[in-house]
Amino acid sequence: MKNINILKTEILSDNWYTLKKVSFEMTGNNGVKSILAREAYDRGNGATILLYNKQAKKVVLTRQFRMPTFINGNDTGYLIECCAGLLDEDNAEDCIRRETEEETGFRIAQVEKVFEAYMSPGSVTERLYFFVAAYSHDMKLHEGGGLQEENEDIEVLELPFEKALEMITTGEIKDGKTIMLLQYAQLKGLML
Repeated sequence: MKNINILKTEILSDNWYTLKKVSFEMTGNNGVKSILAREAYDRGNGATILLYNKQAKKVVLTRQFRMPTFINGNDTGYLIECCAGLLDEDNAEDCIRRETEEETGFRIAQVEKVFEAYMSPGSVTERLYFFVAAYSHDMKLHEGGGLQEENEDIEVLELPFEKALEMITTGEIKDGKTIMLLQYAQLKGLML
């Protein structure tokens, strides 16, 4: 384990989330000490979930506008994704239950945590907790779409599982967390 000593932390921005510049001393594998600086975007931790219906062989995904993708070449700015949200003050399981109901309209009975991952560890502090859950239409409470007070404008999509997998190959699904969960479902045979 490398010896890390934080020397200074500066807040560069505290607008949407927090952007910090951290200066630190690190001892390398060769024993040489270096002083480095890196920026880290702290947006908190999050959770994401793939809702699947084994009998119908379908999954529930969402479509919403994502500004960073728009300014990086995504012509429409819209992404097809698994339901997700920030933990805020909740634990991961409570968060994903709340987000699932807000975004998709489904109140799910049981969730299964499958793994956790850092999605962009070179610049973002977020750790994402990944879940899967079975759903049925009798769990649907409302149309979903997110919270109006948070300016969420989320379209709920129910897609055949095979179509969703195909959409990875065609480039219609480009969201990393969604690709990971769809491939997890395929590897684990959740639709068999």
